[in-house]
Amino acid sequence: MKIVNSKFPVNKFSDEEWRVRQDLAACYRLFVYYGWTDLIFTHLSARIPGHCDQYIINPYGLLFSEVTASNLIKVDFDGNVLQGDCPYNSAGHSIHTAILKARPEVNTVLHSHTRAGMAVSCMECGLLPLTQQANEVGGIVCYHKYDVVTDNPEECRKLGEDMGDKWLMIMNNHGLLAAGRTVAEAFYYLYTLENACKVQVDVMASGAKQWALEASVVKALNDYGAPPQPAPADFVTRSWDAVIRMLDQQDPAYKQ
Repeated sequence: MKIVNSKFPVNKFSDEEWRVRQDLAACYRLFVYYGWTDLIFTHLSARIPGHCDQYIINPYGLLFSEVTASNLIKVDFDGNVLQGDCPYNSAGHSIHTAILKARPEVNTVLHSHTRAGMAVSCMECGLLPLTQQANEVGGIVCYHKYDVVTDNPEECRKLGEDMGDKWLMIMNNHGLLAAGRTVAEAFYYLYTLENACKVQVDVMASGAKQWALEASVVKALNDYGAPPQPAPADFVTRSWDAVIRMLDQQDPAYKQ
């Protein structure tokens, strides 16, 4: 099937939806910037404001560098494309709707196949409490046993069940997944986990003896990284604003 990089007029979207579209499109470009892409595979989604059973996702076949605010496709939880003339990745639909259905407060889901993330997903030990970043997110990480992701309702149920009340998932032998109330929050969690995975792979490959942190320090960092209520932490929003300023200077086409 030929993929058409079609765009819809901005006036087809509410102001709230357009802001979410721009944020999600920015996140696709940030995946490119940080080297988190996997050809046309993996996927990022955001719930449509005011429509709890609808979300936007990348057109299947576009590189992440081609994704813009207006060419993201709108899909409902039943798999119907509501806006857009491109297909979506069926595995992506299964993964994202599983989390969005299970967690009404979650509005963004990000899934990656990075080298470090996949490496740690293959380790029986899981994420180790080696670094400040690992411990910052250590309390919000869960695990999901590998299965081929299709439209299998049972697998989708397990995904949502395993996510529980956590915000990050290491999908064994597969990759990473991050959830957030905003695109900014999900991006921050994934960024932090990805860095923790990179360092873990490096430390374990070095063969050097590891320092062990005191349990009280690990707990303090876990507590620090726990999502505050009722909104994302101030440092999450500030970090997002900073990377958006960078993106606007280097790659502003995502806004279109």
